[in-house]
Amino acid sequence: MFRIVIPARFDSARLPGKVLLPIGGKPMLHWVCERARASGAQQVVVATDDARIQAAARQAGVECVMTARTHVSGTDRLAEAVATLRWAPEEIVVNLQADEPLMPPALIGQVAQLLRDHAEADIATLAAPVLSAAEFRDPNAVKVVLAADGRALLFSRAPIPWDRDGAVDELPGPDSYRQALRHIGLYAYRVRSLLRIAQLPPASLELREKLEQLRALAHGMQIRVAIAAVRPGVDVNTPADLERLRGLLE
Repeated sequence: MFRIVIPARFDSARLPGKVLLPIGGKPMLHWVCERARASGAQQVVVATDDARIQAAARQAGVECVMTARTHVSGTDRLAEAVATLRWAPEEIVVNLQADEPLMPPALIGQVAQLLRDHAEADIATLAAPVLSAAEFRDPNAVKVVLAADGRALLFSRAPIPWDRDGAVDELPGPDSYRQALRHIGLYAYRVRSLLRIAQLPPASLELREKLEQLRALAHGMQIRVAIAAVRPGVDVNTPADLERLRGLLE
């Protein structure tokens, strides 16, 4: 069994209040909660610092935990919620982003099972093949490089792995993307690992790349990665993303 926490904040830099914006007649958060419940999770919890989001969670019939306003990341908010709920150290908790209304429930179950299958791992996450050279170069598309056994070696906003012989004018060659993997921001943690991460200082590489998962790697924690069973839907970061999503759902 596994549990889900949906960290949700109102103050998004590019699209404030996005988790409450209507899509198909209901807030985005309700879509995410429905995906969470369809995954077979034992429990679904929203973690927020905003009374408006708390009200929306309750309207969706989902438990809500209020957290501090000072958190700089969803991981920190997740850790506070887990500590408040006093879940056991070996429990598996999935971090489902509140701006992923099209996340397939199958992937939520897949990432939880991946962590369950690897007792030595601290975290599990998913990846999908990069589909174009433009996606490979896009710094908003985080890439991941894996060891032969599926452990994450590195996450980066840069185009990795770099094809030295295929580079053209210091840019990746047209076919460089064909063996690259894009990281999907869906995580499963053991509770003990999550609480440890929240207590660790940020790593220098994490601060440069603005990628929280690099803190775990920098401190020797193991992240297990699998190829997503299905391709996830779009997440929402900008007004253009929201309009595209509305077109898909409405």
